[in-house]
Amino acid sequence: MKRVNFKNSTLVILLVATIFLSFSFKSKFFEVAKQIEIYNTLFKELNMYYVDEINPAELTNKAIKNTLKDLDPYTNFYNEQDVEDAKIRRAGEYGGIGVAVFYNKKGIVISEVYKGFSADKVELKIGDIIISVDGQLINNMERDQLSMFLKGIPNSKLLVEIDRQGNIIKKELIRDKIVVNPVPFFEMINEETGYIVLTRFNDKASSEVKKAFRELKKKGMKNLVFDLRGNPGGSLMESINISNFFLPKGKTIVTTKAKVKKWSNTYRTTNAPLDLEIPIVVLVNGRSASASEIVSGSLQDYDRAVIMGQRSFGKGLVQRYRELTYGTQLKVTISKYYTPSGRCIQELDYANRDKNGKVPKFSDTGINAFKTENGRKVFDGGGILPDVIIASSKRTAATKKLLSSKAIFNFATDYFYENNKIKDVENYQFKDVDFKKFINYLADETAFETEQESLFKKAYSSVEKSSVSKEYEHIKRKLFENKIDEITKNKDILKEHLKSEIIKRYYYKEGVYKHNLKNDKVISEAVKLLNEENRYVKVLSNQ
Repeated sequence: MKRVNFKNSTLVILLVATIFLSFSFKSKFFEVAKQIEIYNTLFKELNMYYVDEINPAELTNKAIKNTLKDLDPYTNFYNEQDVEDAKIRRAGEYGGIGVAVFYNKKGIVISEVYKGFSADKVELKIGDIIISVDGQLINNMERDQLSMFLKGIPNSKLLVEIDRQGNIIKKELIRDKIVVNPVPFFEMINEETGYIVLTRFNDKASSEVKKAFRELKKKGMKNLVFDLRGNPGGSLMESINISNFFLPKGKTIVTTKAKVKKWSNTYRTTNAPLDLEIPIVVLVNGRSASASEIVSGSLQDYDRAVIMGQRSFGKGLVQRYRELTYGTQLKVTISKYYTPSGRCIQELDYANRDKNGKVPKFSDTGINAFKTENGRKVFDGGGILPDVIIASSKRTAATKKLLSSKAIFNFATDYFYENNKIKDVENYQFKDVDFKKFINYLADETAFETEQESLFKKAYSSVEKSSVSKEYEHIKRKLFENKIDEITKNKDILKEHLKSEIIKRYYYKEGVYKHNLKNDKVISEAVKLLNEENRYVKVLSNQ
């Protein structure tokens, strides 16, 4: 029998594989280079021969964003200004006047005034529209341009013109060094229970949580309510540091799995904990994402805290910044993260959009069960499911559209100027009669439109008006009634949003937290659970 030379055979197989991989790599590289060359030649031809002048930066920016739009929404291109803004968000410090803003055609709209900073000192108000800065009108400018006006070197001056309810006011401000504290509020709820709210995972997150925790311990804290609701995430390392406060050294917090091997890592606690015994309830909701889910997921997997509220957002994707040319950057999704029990809690499967662009959920194909340290069942496929769910009404499409509009913001601004004061912050309530006023406010069709109203208006604009005017008014009224019926189903949710927006105008964001300490349903349920030691232990045990 002829003997096979396994050594030579193996060598041949390896050689063939190497040639194949090399060819595959070169083929892929050639395709990338080819497409870049096609774009370059197209761009040159457009620039030379197109009849009107084109803006090269704007054209390229649109092309890049169009390239990325079919990936996940976290993979983004940052121009030079975007890079600076991202650095500020991570560092939590910048030179400015102490406001949060959004932009419209008129200019820069103030959405929040930070207590004690320059804008507050000269009595700027939420809803004020900055229409000029240092004599330059800023209406109809792009967002990238507008974002540069208020920030600058600390102690530098700027003169602004404000449109306040139709009145033009001039104010001179001095830019402060703005420090964004990710723990804007902490306090004792009662003699034994402390409360800490963390709004973002910037570079100061763990140090500020530690500071708040120690202050509350001095005040006699024996239980903790840790509020991560609405926290969109941020620094991976800060989430690990915060988890480490309540877990022993050497525990796995999160594992990342990437296409590039060096970016697949297991992250463990490396420091001595702050406290391994204190009972904790962590609050989450549908806007708690990413780093918030790392903290809540790890504490849940080790049965170290009871998670309470609504299912979290479900962002199990990790991004990293990559330097590009001319000071630009790419923030690219490089890996998925997994909690200590092995769960990937990413909800949306961006890699498998259907032909209409709809993104499926991983849970559509089934979910998998995992076990916590005590043997409790937990599941993947879409966020962190709380151990104790606090139900609220299911948001209708009309309510989602309303919350994404500026209708609540604008109503609260009008409310502020119609009411000189409100009851003290702890006892203020947005009553049913106030909600009825809000509904009446929505009768103004400019307040916000549902998709159905928008489509109907567009269809009407394309027909002969006189022939269908009566029918148009009837259908328009019917669509409005349907819209009101739909949003009224979420009265509980909307009243809370309205109440918060109104309180913020009288007592800053601090007032919202103080009010919630005594009136928030989820906080009340957390305190109740912490007061019942046997029930708290039972939730965390495998019974």
